[in-house]
Amino acid sequence: MLHFPNAKINLGLFVTQKRPDGYHDIETVFYPLPMLKDALEVLPAIEENPSAMRVSGKKIEGDVYDNLVWKAFQLLQAGFPDKVSEVQIHLMKTIPMGAGLGGGSADGAFMLRLLNKFFNLELSDETLSDFALQLGSDCPFFIYNTPHFAKGRGEILTPVELDLSSYSIQVVCPKVHISTAAAFSNITPKPSTFDLSKLGSLPVEDWRDFVLNDFEYPVFKTNPELSVIKEKLYASGALYASMSGSGSTIYGIFKEGEKSGLITDSGHEVFYFE
Repeated sequence: MLHFPNAKINLGLFVTQKRPDGYHDIETVFYPLPMLKDALEVLPAIEENPSAMRVSGKKIEGDVYDNLVWKAFQLLQAGFPDKVSEVQIHLMKTIPMGAGLGGGSADGAFMLRLLNKFFNLELSDETLSDFALQLGSDCPFFIYNTPHFAKGRGEILTPVELDLSSYSIQVVCPKVHISTAAAFSNITPKPSTFDLSKLGSLPVEDWRDFVLNDFEYPVFKTNPELSVIKEKLYASGALYASMSGSGSTIYGIFKEGEKSGLITDSGHEVFYFE
C-alpha cells in the first residue's frame, strides 16, 4: 500500500507564551501543499521476518529507526498487537528536511493513516490524531490535511475556509538548517496581533501588514540571506511572502501564473505550484 505524505506551510505564526511544561503556545494556520510530497510504502513482511525500514531519496541523518515513520508503526503495534503484524516499510524522501515544511511530521502521521487502512483498524480521525500527538505537536494536522487554525502546541485544531488554488505558490528552500529549539530560544512571546482564525476573510493582497511570523526577526538576524529571498519575492510581484515555521523555507503567493525569476538560478531548491 502506498501513500504520499505532503508538505505544509505556515500562514502566519505567533508565539504567544511559554508554558510551564517547557513548550510554547502558538497560533498559526497550517496550509497543505499536496504537490510537494514524499512516498511511503508498506508491504507485508516476507516469511514473517521482523519488520524493517529503508529510506531512499534525500539522506536522513541518524538512525533510520529513530524516524517518526518507524515510531508510528511501533505506536500502533503496541496499541493493537493482535492486528498490526510485521511489515516492510519504504520511505522515499523528497520534501526538504529541517526547512519548516513539516515533512517528518507528515511522514509519521501518514504512516498512522496508512496502517489504519492496511490493517483495517477502522480508527477515527480523532483517535488517529491522539496517536499523532504522541509523535509531535504538528502531526495531528496531517491526519486531517486541510487548512486549519492551530493553537496550543499546534495540536488544537479548527478548520478554516481558505482556498489558494487560484494563486501560484513559489517555495524557496535555501541550504540553511534552522534549529527549531534555537529559534524558540530567541523568541520573546507576546500576544498575537491578528486573529489568524479569520484569515480566510482577509484578501491575500492585505496579508502583508497583518499576517506575521514571529520567528522571522531572530532568524533573519542570524541568516540575512533569508530576508533577501523574501525581499526578492516581493520585488517580483508576490502578493504575500513569508517564512514557513521556524525556517528556513521562504514562500511567495503570486497571482495565478506568476512567479519570481530572480531566484531560480540561485542554487536554492525552488518549487513552483499553480
